[in-house]
Amino acid sequence: MSLVLDPAAQDLLFREARTANSFSDEPVTEEQVQAIYDLVKYGPTAFNQTPLRITLVRSPEARERLVKHMAEGNAAKTSTAPLVAILSADNEFHEELPQLLPHFPQAKDMFFAERPVREQSALLNAALQAAYFIVGVRAAGLAAGPMTGADFAGIQKEFLDADHTPLMVVNIGKPGEDAWFPRSPRLEFDQVITTV
Repeated sequence: MSLVLDPAAQDLLFREARTANSFSDEPVTEEQVQAIYDLVKYGPTAFNQTPLRITLVRSPEARERLVKHMAEGNAAKTSTAPLVAILSADNEFHEELPQLLPHFPQAKDMFFAERPVREQSALLNAALQAAYFIVGVRAAGLAAGPMTGADFAGIQKEFLDADHTPLMVVNIGKPGEDAWFPRSPRLEFDQVITTV
């Protein structure tokens, strides 16, 4: 095999990992979330920008406010997952660039002075970070249930502000009974890879 990552880790992160649809009632701790973030913050982004913002929905009152914005097929699992995270893109991420890119602090004004440019960059790079976050959840031995079936305008109004664009809602926890749908097919190498 040409991969250096241990096969058990490959299985944990990719081959055996699945989107969970039910969860046990075992809590997800702040320490686990901190460990996940401390791992995934190193994933690459353009200009080392860090537009991803994570809103942890823990209180019953906040959970109830979120569930009313979820699509019908996602509401029940969101109401019972041990932890739910709203992932969003901060469209004002450029304010942190002098700290995150100290060798090129002028990038903030040179490339990201205009809001539409920031929004496009924030969306792409926060989506990259969201993927790293999901893999990080798996690395913690937890399952993630990322969902885009929701009223995101309502979620933005309820939990965020005009500078933050919601990307997805992720249920997090140990899988419960019957957590998995059958594995869906994937495209093969020669259907995806082209060499020129």
